[in-house]
Parts: sequence; C-alpha cells; structure tokens
Amino acid sequence: MSALRTGSESDRIQTFLASNSFAVVGASRDRSKYGNKVLRCCQQNGKQVFPINPRATEVEGLRAYASLATLPTPVQAISVITPPTATEQVVRQAHVAGFKHVWMQPGAESEEAIRIAESLGMNVIAGGPCIFVVMGYREHG
Repeated sequence: MSALRTGSESDRIQTFLASNSFAVVGASRDRSKYGNKVLRCCQQNGKQVFPINPRATEVEGLRAYASLATLPTPVQAISVITPPTATEQVVRQAHVAGFKHVWMQPGAESEEAIRIAESLGMNVIAGGPCIFVVMGYREHG
C-alpha cells in the first residue's frame, strides 16, 4: 500500500460507497467477465451505475457510454477494470471529468496509476479487496 494514501482503507472504501452514482470503466457485455460482474454487483446493491465501454451501446440493460467525458450527469466514483497501462489514462480522464474517487479493482492497478490518482487528490482504493468482497455479489441476479 502506498504511504501517500490518507485514512484507513475502510474509511476510503466507505467514502467511495457513499457516492450516489458510479461509473464502471471496462464494463463488459460478457457475463463471465469481471467488468460485467462489477457492474451487476452495483446493480444488485441498488446503485445508479453507468457502464463505460466504447464498443457497446448497452450493457446489462443500461446505456453504455464511450468514455467518462460522455456521461450525461456528474458522477464522482469510478470502478476501474482495465489493464494497468490503460488505468493510468483512465485516472487522468476521470480527473478531468470531475471524479473524486477511484477504485482500481485487483489486476487494474499499477504504482503509476496510484501515484497519478493520489497526485490529483483523488480518494484511491487499490491493492486491497475487490468491490465484490465489500458490497457482496450474487452470481445469479
């Protein structure tokens, strides 16, 4: 865990989850993919969620957006399920779009992405639990 992060991981997670809407970058139409399961986990927990997938028009019945910049409403929290090098660009785009909280799901994080997010003043969750563990997830639902 990076020494720059402030507050306990639990506090950072609770701050993230207190957001009223979320974006999932890497949302997939394939129900076997992690990006789809994270989106469904948010839906199962009654969260307003926006899938980000430049190659889809719809994911799990929700309109998909090509990028964070194309979202129709301000969103503060982002869950990232992308390769680490892509996550670095996603973090920069998220900052420009006004996101305050970023949860890099296991496998999406890199030290550089974490450093960038922290230097931009974002609440960062990385290198810890996945959102499934914290929010709970049912495979069927």
